[in-house]
Amino acid sequence: MVYVFLTLGLVLLVAGGESFVRGSVAIARRLGMSPLLIGLTLMGFGTSLPEMLTSVQAALDGAPGIAMGNVVGSNIANILLILGIAAIVYPVHVDRGVLRRDGGVLIVSAIVTLIIVVTGSLGRIAGFVLVGLLAAYVVRSYLVEHQSRAVREAEAEIAQTAAKGGVLVSLLLTLAGLGLTLLGARFLVSSAIELATALGISETIIGLTVVAVGTSLPELVTSVIAALRKHTDLALGNIIGSNIFNTFAILGITALVKPIPVPPEILHLDIWVMLAATVGLIAFAYTANRIERWEGAVFLIAYAGYIGWLGAGAL
Repeated sequence: MVYVFLTLGLVLLVAGGESFVRGSVAIARRLGMSPLLIGLTLMGFGTSLPEMLTSVQAALDGAPGIAMGNVVGSNIANILLILGIAAIVYPVHVDRGVLRRDGGVLIVSAIVTLIIVVTGSLGRIAGFVLVGLLAAYVVRSYLVEHQSRAVREAEAEIAQTAAKGGVLVSLLLTLAGLGLTLLGARFLVSSAIELATALGISETIIGLTVVAVGTSLPELVTSVIAALRKHTDLALGNIIGSNIFNTFAILGITALVKPIPVPPEILHLDIWVMLAATVGLIAFAYTANRIERWEGAVFLIAYAGYIGWLGAGAL
């Protein structure tokens, strides 16, 4: 029965996240928000909503291994698994402007996560700092983007088409998505804790693998669809933005809701894999104007090796 609830939780998370994104983006467009701001806030928040609610629920349920493992594991899966698959489907185009603007923030977010893991606790002070960094990132990105002539033209186009959508339908979609995601997070966390107990392995490993990959399904779907349509710059932006949100928003909000200790086993391997994956992403992106298929294969092989190592350690 635990597997049924685990699967149900994942399905509700994906369906709820998709509904939330569609509804909130429609409302944002009707209000005349710019494309980039929608991407940075609602899309970034929406695709990270399953991770956030899962981590908060895990913290409230006294499962810090799932709460912290979910974020670190999702960041690893986003780069090595999801971006790897996207690059194999179609080489990922690299927008140097986006990379210069957000690549440094991505590195900072990874270093901040390392500091949190080394200190061994995620308290409310750290939560305020993380949320402050997120706000600064969004404001800076908006100010830079708002100066662009192309964006101003896009904003005018959005304003012209905004009246075509219905606010009530969009609001209902948003609320329904939030409700489904909350319910899915509850099912996922409770079944993950039960599964870890039944198998005799740590909650952290469950958080790093099953929960992390499950909550990353929205990013996987978005990136693969973008790759199939050859809009791979969207796939890269989605991964970078998601990892930044995972650190600043999810860890920050989780800490504000309920401070948690950081499981020490994350310091032994997982945080270093996350750092290596982040550096690898930046390195591959800077070597050319795209991430080639062979580089995507390297990411996938690295992820398979990482999961294999975790599995061997759990036995």
